[in-house]
Amino acid sequence: MKKIIFLLIIFNFLTFNSKAQIAYIDINLILNTSKVGKSLNLFIKKIENEDLTKYKLIENDLLKKEKELISQQNILKKEQFQSKLTKLSTEVQKYRSDKKMSLEKLKKIRIDKTKEILKTLNPIITKYVDSNAISIVLPKKNIIVGKKNLDITEQIITLLDNKNFKLTF
Repeated sequence: MKKIIFLLIIFNFLTFNSKAQIAYIDINLILNTSKVGKSLNLFIKKIENEDLTKYKLIENDLLKKEKELISQQNILKKEQFQSKLTKLSTEVQKYRSDKKMSLEKLKKIRIDKTKEILKTLNPIITKYVDSNAISIVLPKKNIIVGKKNLDITEQIITLLDNKNFKLTF
């Protein structure tokens, strides 16, 4: 329903102002192909790979301990077995908690740095829109069909790259 209302407003705007210029932009493409976007993606990928390696080692160690404990099940006294099982369960819970916290931390970094990029991107888009007499800019994800010449994504990527904006990690 909101999209229909939005489209009606745009249609009315266009019919009353025949000189209105419309453009569309792909924010995801900007975040993935600009220099600053690529640097963020590389940083995130690096941390993901480090975490994957780290947690794979811990997981293998826990599996080894579990197999060892299962093999000792009939040899150990019940109290000793329960004690070791409790200790192993605690280690597994800590592993899961640490892994979850690591994923949340990475997600927070991605969100915060993306916001930082968008904060820098907004004035660039505004300046481009003003200098090119564009009345309205729509997100590409809401466009079903549009002329390729109305897509300003590449120009904005070039302007963002020329700004030499860098993220600090």
